[in-house]
Amino acid sequence: MGRLDGKVIIVTGGAQGIGRAYVEGLAGEGAKVVVADLNAEAAGAVVRALGEDGKDAMAVTVDVSNPDDAERMVSETLARFGRVDGLVNNAAIYQRPGLFRGPFDQIPVDEWDRVMEVNLRGIFLCSRAVVSQMKEQGSGKIINISSGTVAQGTANFAHYVTSKAGVIGFTRSVAREMGQYGINVNAIAPGYTLSMDEEDVNDDVRANDLRSVSNRPLSRSEQPEDLVGTVIFLCSSDSDFITGQTMAVDGGNTMR
Repeated sequence: MGRLDGKVIIVTGGAQGIGRAYVEGLAGEGAKVVVADLNAEAAGAVVRALGEDGKDAMAVTVDVSNPDDAERMVSETLARFGRVDGLVNNAAIYQRPGLFRGPFDQIPVDEWDRVMEVNLRGIFLCSRAVVSQMKEQGSGKIINISSGTVAQGTANFAHYVTSKAGVIGFTRSVAREMGQYGINVNAIAPGYTLSMDEEDVNDDVRANDLRSVSNRPLSRSEQPEDLVGTVIFLCSSDSDFITGQTMAVDGGNTMR
């Protein structure tokens, strides 16, 4: 018996990196998982791999910043599984090639807008799309992925940090609104995580990782698997009396 047997959980950005680790961990606990991703080919590959392992999953092609896509993601989930018990809002722009890193007054306006569209508007749209079903059920778990950069005030990355700070504010506000319906809304703030394939790790990534490791009491690199247990906990009944919280999962880099 798994902790999430019979639960239906949507993971946005679930086809690769940290999102794929979430999908595999949730499925391993018995959840039926919806792999929602802009990359249809990668999402399909994840679903096929899960199916070969006896897991129940489906892929949905989604641009989380598109309201029609967000609504279709939920309608296709309901058509296949009949309910939605959890939403992990993981999709975000972070290590996209060419993402500007430098003084805030030099960030291109169109890039600022796109980061906000995906990282913040996307969470709003996907959460909005699932809550009517969760209200009808009288239960649901929404987990929003923020970032440890918010607590640190990471310089030269203002559009990303601002978007992830907004995630925390959204989480708290919506948790206040949704508690009356039995819906829990929480956030996770990961530390710097090595989520790419080894061949994609460059000198900048290694330098950032070394800086993060040096600030952690648990002094090693953070891996996607380090975040999975917290996601499972927040999707499970073990967290039924927790809402509006932001959990730092970063080896102790930030402490509250």
